[in-house]
Amino acid sequence: MPRIPLKTMALRIKTGEAERLARALAQITGETMTEAVTAALRERLAGERVRREAAADLPARLVALSMRLRADYDTRPMSKAEWEEASGEDAA
Repeated sequence: MPRIPLKTMALRIKTGEAERLARALAQITGETMTEAVTAALRERLAGERVRREAAADLPARLVALSMRLRADYDTRPMSKAEWEEASGEDAA
């Protein structure tokens, strides 16, 4: 007899904590457990994608920040006389 493919797939929750959390979320939101778990997984997946995208983009973001700061501040080396003048130290 040929197997008929199922349109849905079961998700087995193997811990009591996971089941309690899923039931509590479903009860609070008024969703079924399936809807609550699906929404939670969707939100977590979206968050992870954003976090990983941001982490991968970190070097480029740091370069852009550095360029903005560099434009706002004088980053050239100071002479000893300039340092003493800016710091209020008396030149001896």
